[in-house]
Amino acid sequence: MTIWDVMILIAIILVVIVAALYFLNKWAGRRMANQQEMVQKHKQTVTIYVIDKKKDKLTNANLPKAMASQIPRMGRIMKMPLVKAKIGPQIMTLICDNGVFPALPVKKNVTVEIAGAYIVSMKGMKTKRQLAEQRKARRKSDGDAPEAKLSWRDRILSKIRR
Repeated sequence: MTIWDVMILIAIILVVIVAALYFLNKWAGRRMANQQEMVQKHKQTVTIYVIDKKKDKLTNANLPKAMASQIPRMGRIMKMPLVKAKIGPQIMTLICDNGVFPALPVKKNVTVEIAGAYIVSMKGMKTKRQLAEQRKARRKSDGDAPEAKLSWRDRILSKIRR
């Protein structure tokens, strides 16, 4: 076998891999579009009281057995954003969208759109940019406090004296 034969063989293998990835991506895109269509069709607006939120494996969350059996293998392994919320008189664990999770306040009533046990969006939700601006403003206002001008040692001593 010459070096050209090896190069041709490697090129053919690469073309096959690229073609397989292309068709897999196309299939996954269609599947995702169908799922998004179902979510949009079945979502409803509800007011919930957020008790707790955390990223954890779905196997550790106390989800109903019917729902836990339908979770794919990769979903059982990955950590997902979970929200423990009170919806009416019932306390439930809900799966949250990654974009909504950081904006959800804990220990507050929030109006959200849910589809089954999945939080799709939140009414009045701020974008990542707005959240970052809020954090900056909070840091600035903390920096204007008279205690911020003290050295770290003086701050600790003032806290101990209180």
